[in-house]
Amino acid sequence: MLSLSTLQNTHRAFKKTQRVGRGNGSGRGKTCCRGAKGDKARSGYKRHFGREGGQLPLYRRIPRRGFTNGRFKSKVFSLNLCEIDRLFNDGDKVTFETLYLKGVLTPKYTGGFKVLSQGELTKKVEIHAQCMSQAAQDKLSAKGISFSIV
Repeated sequence: MLSLSTLQNTHRAFKKTQRVGRGNGSGRGKTCCRGAKGDKARSGYKRHFGREGGQLPLYRRIPRRGFTNGRFKSKVFSLNLCEIDRLFNDGDKVTFETLYLKGVLTPKYTGGFKVLSQGELTKKVEIHAQCMSQAAQDKLSAKGISFSIV
């Protein structure tokens, strides 16, 4: 029977935690690696990261300037030939819309999709991709499969 007392953690390896303040023989006894006296040695002490006690903090001293392309970057979904072979049948068209309808990609990939050359494509499909690797183009033209870069 399953109960709370019989549950086991099977997802993470067991890691022994270091127990502090258990005598001098443990290597972490007496002051428990806190040093001697002062606020930092007391219980209830919290560090306030980023505070520098009246001095202008580092995060305010460093200038923030320049341009970043992060807001304007477009994500591209990569798709291998073997995945196209698994998802589509003979005579199908492989486009952004058909991949979206099959639930393979989402609209967040504003840069479309790129075809990569891993695996083999055995079915005669029509591929309309935004990008395509040179090796994938070579494989497709050798097999006589029509493709176009949109």
